Amino acid sequence: MTEYEHILVKRDGDTVTITMNRAARRNSLSADHLAELLAAFHEAGTSDATGIVLAGAGPVFSAGHDFGDVAARDLMGVRELLTLCTDLMKTMQSVPQVVVARVHGLATAAGCQLVASCDLAVAAESAGFALPGGKGGWFCHTPAVPVARSIGRKRLMELALTGDVVDAPTALDWGLVNRVVPDEQLDDAVAELLGRATRGSRASKTMGKVTLYAQLDRPEADAYAIALEVMASASQLPGAREGMAAFLEKRKPSWPD
Repeated sequence: MTEYEHILVKRDGDTVTITMNRAARRNSLSADHLAELLAAFHEAGTSDATGIVLAGAGPVFSAGHDFGDVAARDLMGVRELLTLCTDLMKTMQSVPQVVVARVHGLATAAGCQLVASCDLAVAAESAGFALPGGKGGWFCHTPAVPVARSIGRKRLMELALTGDVVDAPTALDWGLVNRVVPDEQLDDAVAELLGRATRGSRASKTMGKVTLYAQLDRPEADAYAIALEVMASASQLPGAREGMAAFLEKRKPSWPD
């Protein structure tokens, strides 16, 4: 794995863990930090790993954009920064691996955006989530995009307009995270969920993830048109053939990929 300045990357078996490592800056997302995250996700995405965990070192997950970086930029510079951030969010959803957020402490603004952009999220009881721009001077426009698609309109409006922190149980109830566990159980819970989410044929899982994102938020007729064609094609994959044969023959499958 490549060496980075602002993040740590570690591979353990089939899982790559990408840890934001700017604890002194509350893992705020400067351009350099975002660029390293993007590079790490590209590198992990082209590997044979089956899962990626996104974590944060220090007391919080991520405080969002680094205002020191933002304040030093003109309009074009901020647009470039936000484009880089958007590219990262899109990449997290386009890599073939299952991406799980491991959230402790606060995840605010673009940090909350990171959580919402992961495929799955496990939060410690200490976690809190906010789009604080609503009570400040720079509204959380781009972080609200994936958050809206996770929690729905009214809850988004409360989160974005008040800027208040919601606790981990509320985030679970709203659909922003999949699990909430005691802090000391966070790593085990992440591994357990990722293990279940990466079972089966890799090729099938890759196609499934891509198609899920392609059909989300489309009109039902369009979503069915996409899903029907992909599912028909996927029936011919070696993994699909093996899965059906194993079911019919009442045996455990031997996945070819």
